[in-house]
Amino acid sequence: MIIDCHGHYTTAPDAHQAFRDAQLARLTDPGLPAPAHAEISDDAVRESIETTQLKLLRERGGDVMVFSPKASGMAHHVPDPDTARDWARAANDLVHRVVELFPAHFAGACQLPQTPGGTLDDSVRELRRCVAELGFVGCNLNPDPSGGYWTGPPLTDEYWFPLYEAMVDLDVPAMIHVSASRNPTFHTLGAHYLNADTTAFMQLVQGDLFGRFPTLRFVIPHGGGAVPYHWGRFRGLADRLSRPSLAEHVMRNVFFDTCVYHQAGIDLLHRVIGTDNILFASEMFGAVRGVDPETGHHWDDTLRYVDHLDLSDVDRAKIVADNARRVYPRLDKRLGPE
Repeated sequence: MIIDCHGHYTTAPDAHQAFRDAQLARLTDPGLPAPAHAEISDDAVRESIETTQLKLLRERGGDVMVFSPKASGMAHHVPDPDTARDWARAANDLVHRVVELFPAHFAGACQLPQTPGGTLDDSVRELRRCVAELGFVGCNLNPDPSGGYWTGPPLTDEYWFPLYEAMVDLDVPAMIHVSASRNPTFHTLGAHYLNADTTAFMQLVQGDLFGRFPTLRFVIPHGGGAVPYHWGRFRGLADRLSRPSLAEHVMRNVFFDTCVYHQAGIDLLHRVIGTDNILFASEMFGAVRGVDPETGHHWDDTLRYVDHLDLSDVDRAKIVADNARRVYPRLDKRLGPE
């Protein structure tokens, strides 16, 4: 079995975006009527999946994808809590319909209704709803709801503790994933995402979050941002800050995915981080699409890169499935015996 831990519903039917556009229009003009949730048929959902994500998942050898709403569409910078709550619910319900229609191939991870500086009460409620009622196996956690201005507290701050308590209670991990950048200094895909991955890791190094929440688990996507490439810097900073070794202090609870779109990057990730902390992922359809002119293969056909690593059968199984089953125990339970 091959489990892809990082997929987004970037091919959702147009009616879903139309609902969002109507939401935002009403924030500009409160006199507009409140939009009703989009009416989307099962056939429309099937069409949006069968010829896109599912087709490529099968063609590239994958079996199951942890599937969440479109990351750049989460738009947590919009400050209205009611809008955030309604939008997250609509996005999560649509992902749930994909899972219901294709239960052998998709498992849900939810969007949280975060807002800059807002309470996490709605996020906790939505997480519990998605896990308890919809059967989701994880969530996406945005460490910067401001959209590139970083106005909120670090992930180690007590502000986040109510959400962590719910995650521990439900035994679900979070993928640390920002949404679109509102800061023109940072390109969403080429800067903001990778900045966030790197920043989140450093926040975890500086604090002692896992001393308080020893079973809390995070997946840092996009290969961990700059972390593997600068592993010596982070080891040195941990020592300078009088923190334990990274292996003891952070890496029992933090995992990186394989959304790195060239062989040398995957080689480095494996050599530096090791098999126990890497989860296979492709981010279809995500930041990098199309064909690499140097190789003739799609950038996001990341299983190809994993297959070119010098791995034992045991280590390959860890990366492509076993680690995901360990990090996402509700997914493991859904999949049944190996």
